[in-house]
Amino acid sequence: MAVFTPSERAQLLASLTDRARGDARITGAAVTGSGALDHTDRWSDIDFALGITGSRDEVMADWTAYLYREHGAVHHMDVPFRAAIYRVFLLPHTLQVDIAFVPAAEFGATGPTFRLLFGTAVDQPPTSALDPRAEIDLAWLYALHVRSSIERHRLWQAEHMLGGLRNAVLSLMCLRHGVPAVQGRGLHLLPPSATNPALATLVGTLDETNLRRAFHAAVELLLAETAHVDAKLAKVLSAPLLAMLG
Repeated sequence: MAVFTPSERAQLLASLTDRARGDARITGAAVTGSGALDHTDRWSDIDFALGITGSRDEVMADWTAYLYREHGAVHHMDVPFRAAIYRVFLLPHTLQVDIAFVPAAEFGATGPTFRLLFGTAVDQPPTSALDPRAEIDLAWLYALHVRSSIERHRLWQAEHMLGGLRNAVLSLMCLRHGVPAVQGRGLHLLPPSATNPALATLVGTLDETNLRRAFHAAVELLLAETAHVDAKLAKVLSAPLLAMLG
């Protein structure tokens, strides 16, 4: 099966924009995501936002039928955010199309990745950044479950929890270096000096020895990252976290 080309992606975005201009229920349309900053590459999806009046359900149903009928969508899912619903479509040639259906009163930029194509946008409060304290708390909670899973010989569960611990630590690294921390979007921007030690947190093979080794490395990284956020908290967490290592 062939995958989409950048030209096909651009043509579809133009088609969506033309349709939005002709829809009286649409008060504005915008490109969001990487496209708003002209940072798309060969594999970028379409991020598109619509300000709407009237019944959101009716507009969503109409546009959903259009994507299936005219562009061959094979499946979709919804992701709510504030008052918006992001309907995420999968097309046969693997293009992902995200359309945000936003009430007109809340249609506007919540960050730098918003480029108005037409219509009216309203000032919105910015999206909150990840809270490093919350990531630390998630990490030590995951660590508890890594330990208990290993001791119960539930190796798959231990690996799953270790992944959560690792991801929280990597998010802390991203926050410290000032790169995007959500969904790993800034991990490629981190210096090797930050990411190389994280290689030791990878399991490799699913056995208790490797899990304990990777767990030890993850806990050490967590304590180091915590110290950058709050040295006193790192000291408080040090004893119980190291005790988990046995």
